[in-house]
Formats: sequence, structure tokens, C-alpha cells
Amino acid sequence: MKQRTSTSLVKKIMTEFARLTGVSPASNMPRRYLWTDAFAVCNFLGLHEETGGKEFKDLALQLVDQVHSVLGRHRHDDHRTGWISGLDEEGGRLHPTVGGLRIGKQLKERRPSDPFNDRLEWDRDGQYYHYLTKWMHALNRVTKVTGDFAYNRWAIELARAAHSKFVYTSSSGSQKRMYWKMSIDLSYPLVPSMGLHDPLDGFVTYSQLQTTAAEDPEQSTANLSAEILDMANMCEGRSWATDDPLGIGGLLSDAFRVAQLMVKGYFAQTGLFGDLLDASLVGLRAFAKEDPLKLSANYRLAFRELGLSIGLGVVERLQKLAERNEHTFGKDHDLKVRMKALKQYETLKEVINSFWLQPENQEAESWIAHRDINMVMLATSLSPDGYLRL
Repeated sequence: MKQRTSTSLVKKIMTEFARLTGVSPASNMPRRYLWTDAFAVCNFLGLHEETGGKEFKDLALQLVDQVHSVLGRHRHDDHRTGWISGLDEEGGRLHPTVGGLRIGKQLKERRPSDPFNDRLEWDRDGQYYHYLTKWMHALNRVTKVTGDFAYNRWAIELARAAHSKFVYTSSSGSQKRMYWKMSIDLSYPLVPSMGLHDPLDGFVTYSQLQTTAAEDPEQSTANLSAEILDMANMCEGRSWATDDPLGIGGLLSDAFRVAQLMVKGYFAQTGLFGDLLDASLVGLRAFAKEDPLKLSANYRLAFRELGLSIGLGVVERLQKLAERNEHTFGKDHDLKVRMKALKQYETLKEVINSFWLQPENQEAESWIAHRDINMVMLATSLSPDGYLRL
């Protein structure tokens, strides 16, 4: 009964999202935002798998086309036109991700000559690496659900394009680093610092894409080995711990992706899986100690909390995966200890979901200001398989 109720809620939320943002009925000026749309694609695919409804698969594919058509092109208020890759119309349609994809922020990007303004930068357009990896994941999920490898090929083209521009060699020449935010055409950095989890996102996502490419009859030689090595080197010796709920949720989601790839023969004896669980536990302890969930809705950001809730959805799934694959995970005492510790925090998922399902909390300014992303991530949290499963 509980699962049917969740499915009904998710259908309602995602149908409303499609209407509000111009997916269906299709709008001439749809409201597209890359992070939100990546989760939305996965949600539609999850509904298709769960209900068998073809209409949800169609919505996922329509949304992919819209994202590429809108965020793969220059803004309407930009003097530049066409695909941001510089390809002509036919080339852009065939390779919509080869120039990357815009974030979809409200304000135009900062020009190289403009002074940096930390507050305004959050509302300015450009390209975020961690949004691009989310879209790679969404495209990969489309391939896994539909069997159409064109989407994974687009994800690989996006990976190569992003990697070539976001990754650079430090001035000392001793190591590679990453920019956090790049211009729309990927020609200059907008924020030069490196995101805490960007190398991790790249390492896991590239490995996911390459695993799927090995099954592609037309692209069995697709190779991201050099890019994967770059990311592996940048990940070496790093601490992933954070007390940010969205970041903790991302670590847990990545741990589950790594576990699924381990079952497929990836990440053997790298220690990454255990490191991610340990970092998640450090973050969860810090988050619980602060107890931010006691605050009212106006002082909370739903999408960040829901990111944590999505991550906590892996705990039971991870335990079942490990039990079914003892040949991969062995009878690892450390894993059992970690899983027992993680289960102590599972109740936070229900606390977060219940709070943001309450109509009065959805009337708070903090919800309304980020309505699209809040809606979609609430739907993901209620039914996460479309996003979590590889």
C-alpha cells in the first residue's frame, strides 16, 4: 500500500512538473535547468519501469530533446546564436552535447572583463561540471531503460568535451586540477576553484559510461581510460567528508553506484567504496549533531535535505546488493559495521519527506523560490530507483 501511495504521489508531482516547465504540453519557451532536468528524466524512467506506462518513457525522451535544444544552444538574450558547440544545425542535432550544456540560470554569464561578484555568480549562466555529470548519468539511464545506445554515446561526447575544458594542469605542472564553473562556450573559467566532489563525480560517472559502452555493438571501442586515469589521480588521498546534506546524499548515491559497478567487475580492491561510506558516516554524525531539521521551513532548503534523503535510500538497497553478491563483497566485517551505523540514520529520510510533503511547508518562500528542483527531488526521494539503479 505504501509503495502504491508513493507511486501515485510521484506521478502527480512529475505530471505537474512537466506542465509547469513546458515539457507537456510542449511550450515554445520551456523552462529548462540542467540539474533539475537530470533528476526528472530519471524519475520519468523510473515511473515507466514501475508502471509500464509508455507515456512516462515518452516524457523522459521529450525532456532530453528539450534540454539539448535549449541548453545546448545559446540563450535568447545572447548576441550569439545556434549550438554552443559551433556546429551547424544538422551537426548539432546529431551531436547535441559535444559543446557541453548550459546550466540554465536566469542571468547572462559574466564576461571576462566583468568584475567578479560572488553573490551574482550564483544566478549567472555558464556550465557546472557537477551538473554535466548528472546529465551524463541521466543519458546513461535512458540507454539502460530503452536499449538505445545513442544516448550513452552523447553522454561520452559530453564527458570528453567537459573533461577537455574543466581539467587543467596546475601552474607548477605537478598535478591536474579542475575549474568549478566555466563559460557557456567553455572558453574561460568563471570560478577557478575546484568543487570538493567533482573529481569523484567524474571518476564514477566516466566508469559507468564506459561499462555501458562495452555493450554497445556500434561503439565497443569507446574509451575514456585517459579521462578516468586523470580523475583517479585527482581522487587519490582526498577526504570526501562534508556536513552539507546534499553532499552527504551524493556520497551515498556514489557509493551505491560504485557497489553496482563492483558487481560488474569495476573498482576491484580500490578501497573507494569503503572510503565513501566512511565519509558519509562522518558527515551524517556532524549533520545530526547540528540538528538543522528542527528549524522551520523558511530557514531550510528542501532540495539540499532531499538530496540527503535520496542518498539514505541506498542503505537498504546496498545491504541487499551485498547479500546477493558475497563473491564481490565477501563477508567483510567492516561493511557490516558500516551498514549498521548507516541504518541508525535511515529515519531521517522519512522525517525529511514527511516535512516537505506538508502543504503548509510548500507554501514557505524557501520552497516557492526553488519550486521546480524541490518538486523533482521530492519525487526522487519518494521513489529513487529510477535515479539510483544502474
